Amino acid sequence: MHLIRDIAHLLLLGSFTFNYGVEANANTRPGATVHERTRFHTGWKFLHSPTTPDGVSYSLRPDNKNEDLEELQDWVLPVANEFIADANQHYKRPDSEPKADIEYVANGYDDGNWASVTVPHDWAITGDFVSPSDVSGSMGRLPVRGVGWYRQKLSFTDDDKDKSIYLDVEGAMAFSMVWLNGHLVGGWPNGYVTFRLDLTPDVSKKSATIDLSITLENKDTESQQPVKVVTKVYKYKDGKVGQKVGVFPTETLRLAPGESHSSNTSITIKNPSLWGPPPAQEPNMNIAITEVYDLENRLLDEYETPFGIRSLTFDANNGLFVNDEHVYIQGVNQHHDLGALGAAWNLRAGTRQLEMLKELGVNAIRMSHNPPTPELLRLTDEMGFLVIDEIFDCWATGKSDSDFHLIFEDWHEPDVRSFVRRDRNHPSITTWSVGNEVYEQVQDPPEAGKIFSELRGIVLEEDGTRPVTSSLVRATANDTMTKEMDVISLNYQGEGMRYGEAYTQLDGTRISPQYDNFHTQNPDSLVFGTEVACAPVNDTNGGGNSSTYEISAYELYSSESGSTPDRVFYTQDTKPSVAGGFVWVGFDYLGEPYPYDGGDDGPRSSHSGIIDLAGFKKERFYLYQSRWRTDLPAAHIVPHWNWPERVGQVTPVHIFTSGDEAEIFVNGKSQGRKKKEPLAYCFRWDDVVYEPGTVNVVVYKDGKRWSTDTVVTTGEATALRLTADRTSITADGEDLTFITAEVIDSKGNVVPTANNAIQFDVSGPGVIVATDNGFPADLTKFPSTKRNAFNGLALAIVRSEPGKSGHIKVSATGDLKGAEVAVTAKSERGN
Repeated sequence: MHLIRDIAHLLLLGSFTFNYGVEANANTRPGATVHERTRFHTGWKFLHSPTTPDGVSYSLRPDNKNEDLEELQDWVLPVANEFIADANQHYKRPDSEPKADIEYVANGYDDGNWASVTVPHDWAITGDFVSPSDVSGSMGRLPVRGVGWYRQKLSFTDDDKDKSIYLDVEGAMAFSMVWLNGHLVGGWPNGYVTFRLDLTPDVSKKSATIDLSITLENKDTESQQPVKVVTKVYKYKDGKVGQKVGVFPTETLRLAPGESHSSNTSITIKNPSLWGPPPAQEPNMNIAITEVYDLENRLLDEYETPFGIRSLTFDANNGLFVNDEHVYIQGVNQHHDLGALGAAWNLRAGTRQLEMLKELGVNAIRMSHNPPTPELLRLTDEMGFLVIDEIFDCWATGKSDSDFHLIFEDWHEPDVRSFVRRDRNHPSITTWSVGNEVYEQVQDPPEAGKIFSELRGIVLEEDGTRPVTSSLVRATANDTMTKEMDVISLNYQGEGMRYGEAYTQLDGTRISPQYDNFHTQNPDSLVFGTEVACAPVNDTNGGGNSSTYEISAYELYSSESGSTPDRVFYTQDTKPSVAGGFVWVGFDYLGEPYPYDGGDDGPRSSHSGIIDLAGFKKERFYLYQSRWRTDLPAAHIVPHWNWPERVGQVTPVHIFTSGDEAEIFVNGKSQGRKKKEPLAYCFRWDDVVYEPGTVNVVVYKDGKRWSTDTVVTTGEATALRLTADRTSITADGEDLTFITAEVIDSKGNVVPTANNAIQFDVSGPGVIVATDNGFPADLTKFPSTKRNAFNGLALAIVRSEPGKSGHIKVSATGDLKGAEVAVTAKSERGN
């Protein structure tokens, strides 16, 4: 029997998995695998249309209100019932099926001419960049509009007829709907929320299983099901179960037909291995394995719950403590995309980002402004990052015409409950956030307080172990919403907005530094910055060049409402009650190219990151690293030294370092030795006159030589050089290696002004999936194998092919001497 599953939505952001649970029977032996989870990565067929050819929509919105569409929200809303506490508010599915006649959902529909894709999938990322009049720079100028259909053929046998079958969707953007054999099963509008659909009625009419997720439920309609519940706790590392550290008391339950039972028990583990953030602590993990048996000791089901043991203390005067150790928040914000790979999750790409953030010195991440894929949270658990898990960028008042506000009334409760239930066992999560810069905080403060109070109450019903917040950008210290918060998170206003002499010429809201005010008015609440700094600058404020879409690397300027790093650091260092902050942002991301949004050649991605979209470190990387990793001997000279047009002109030299004293030399001549002043965060020689040659710095700390750095005026570009971040990858069709191309001179120096065109090619069992160079205004589409260098650098992302091991050769050619690098694709068994 073949079953067709069709999904209509805009983006597949996460994975699709099927869960199979079998009822107890004579063939179910103790120890047998009774809970099967199957991931559907390959075998998908895909069709994208810029219009709505199926004639249906979840609901009519401003972007489709002129189309003749059937609204299907009445069939989708009942999926939310499991996450709505008041049974009187549950939705009833219509007795009849939708009237729409959609050919794509028919079992025999021929999808042979549809594209073959893998899931997760982002349909827009491989397309050409479009005019900003079609899709604005704030949306990444990618062809995101329209409807996407995904089809998958599934096979079941008679052995499956007594199983319960569920579809788990980690993310489908947005207004997703799922059909099975022509039947609308359900869906979920919010593309960032994980949801589950029960496919059993459409596969088999018989069901008598026990689900152990949050509760136990007897789905048999005729008889009681007595069961034993056994839960054991083990150490857990690198996906492997280790030493047993505890056993919960066995519980025997007798469930009537349709009855559910929630069980709450506890045990004490002596001398547990605690989870905590490095470098002072270790992110030790445990796993609880719960097994359900019938009274004849036949295994019915099992469920694994990884978790960590740790304590959190939010001290209003002294900051955050993890396991009674003070941890200063050295955080960044992260959007959900993976640069040139788009929004579709990839494990290696996500791991690479976290590895670079760890190198930077980051210990905390704010998931701005939507729930991340569960795989990312598994990584933050394993690597020891602290996390603010966030949902909602708007509430009932929208930020755009077709925003979430259209469905907030119906879906805010199920969204929040689903979000918290999915993520609450992750030890990396320290704080729940239920909003970002929502408009109600300014337009209707009492209403903002009311909505926040409701959302907070929902969160605490699901998890009472963590504080709840919402990021404030213009709310006051005495607003109702502020008073309702467990911890107070401020965007920009902690350091002040358009505050100080450098901002006097700017129009707009001015706010003096607010940390002290919020602390004084809310003395029992911890305060920190959820968005601080923000690098993008413009011509008016200084440090920007709108003709080239570039910004200054000296870090002396900020966006209009932001603050320079120096002012952020100064504010934090002089206010011990501030627990730290989250820089906007860690990595550049698709969209929001402030301050240069607009124009046919305008940018398509942000300038805000400490690391650019390709994963190349910006100059500011070394400033934050020197701040956050004070034990790392490092020095970095700003700027590069290729300025032929500046001969004889003053060209400041700044040094980012964790040292406390430094001396620079230009062509061997000392420019003076300086000591870092109190509450200063870099060294500045602002009167250096440019001449070609060499700039050296020697840095000292506590009177001893600490580190050095050198920049030179390079020669002309003569060749390319390739480096792979990993020279061995798994041949699974998903693993990646990131290949950096450098434009070098005859001495091997990277030419920082080079923009040569580079042609990337690959031979062997690999494929180039994307290229980039980190320049936000490069409108060459990402799958192109030809890319101009930017600042002497370019990137090629190479993926293995499934099941094909062997040697992959990546080459780069152009008008310079070419280069090659070798990568080995190994089978999953490692040979």
